[in-house]
Amino acid sequence: MWTPTTRAQHNREHLRYETDLTDAEWKILEPLLPRPSGMGRPPKWSMREILNAIFYVLRGGVPWRLIPKDLPPKSTVFDYFSRWRDGGVFASINHRLVMADRERSGREASPSAAVIDSQSVKTTESGGPKGYDAGKKVAGRKRQAMVDTDGRALIIDPQPANIQDRDGAVPVLRISRKSYPFVERAFADMGYCGHRPQNASLIDVEIVRKPPDQVGFAVHPRRWVVERFFAWISRNRRLWKDPEASIASATAFLYAASVMILVRRLGRAS
Repeated sequence: MWTPTTRAQHNREHLRYETDLTDAEWKILEPLLPRPSGMGRPPKWSMREILNAIFYVLRGGVPWRLIPKDLPPKSTVFDYFSRWRDGGVFASINHRLVMADRERSGREASPSAAVIDSQSVKTTESGGPKGYDAGKKVAGRKRQAMVDTDGRALIIDPQPANIQDRDGAVPVLRISRKSYPFVERAFADMGYCGHRPQNASLIDVEIVRKPPDQVGFAVHPRRWVVERFFAWISRNRRLWKDPEASIASATAFLYAASVMILVRRLGRAS
C-alpha cells in the first residue's frame, strides 16, 4: 500500500535515472557478476554502468540505439547483454538473490512450495517463435512462471502462446529440480490439470479451483502471488509486449526484471 512513508522509501529521484543502481544495490550485485577475463585492453566502462544501461532499456522499453549518451554505447551494452544472456547470468543472479531475500525475511533459503501460472503477451514484428493462444485471443508468447509463496520468481520460461499450460508446465517443473530441489508442492489453476504436470517431476501439483458460486473477479488463495509477480514485471515497458527475436533474449529480460525487484528490496533493507 502506498503511503507517504513507503513512497519516501521507494523514491529514486536523487539518481541520474531511476533505473540506476544505488551504492547499496551495486554492493549486492557486484560479486555476482562474471569476473573480467584479464586479457586484452582494460574495459572503458564499468560493470555498474553496463547494468545501468541494461536496466534503462528494460524499464524504458527503448531500442538499444536510443540509450542516452551518458551511458555506455549500444555496441558495448548489447555485447555484454548477449554474453550474459547466453551464459545464463541473469538467471544465476536471480537464484542467488531469491535465496538471500528469503533468508532476510526469516525463511529457509530454498522454498518447499511454489505457485505456477502463465501470462500471454503479444509479440512485435521482430519475429521469433510465437503462436496463438485461442483462450486469451493473443498472438505471441506465453510466459510460464514458477514463484515461491511470497511471489519471488524461481523459474521463468517464455514459450509460443499456442502451447497449452499443462504442456508448458512440464519443462518448468523439471528445470526447477536443479535449482530448487526441495519444492514438494506447486499450486496452479485448472489449466494445469492432467497427468503431464503431475508426472513431470516429484513435485505434487495441487489445483486451486475457483469457488462454484463465484461471479466476476475474485482473488484465489495461493494463486494471487504469481498474478502479482506478473503485475510487478509489467511495470517495465520492455515487457508490455515481447519484442525479442529470440526466446533467449526474452528469458534474459524476464530474469533481469526479477533481479531489479529483488536487488532493490535487498538494497533498501541493507
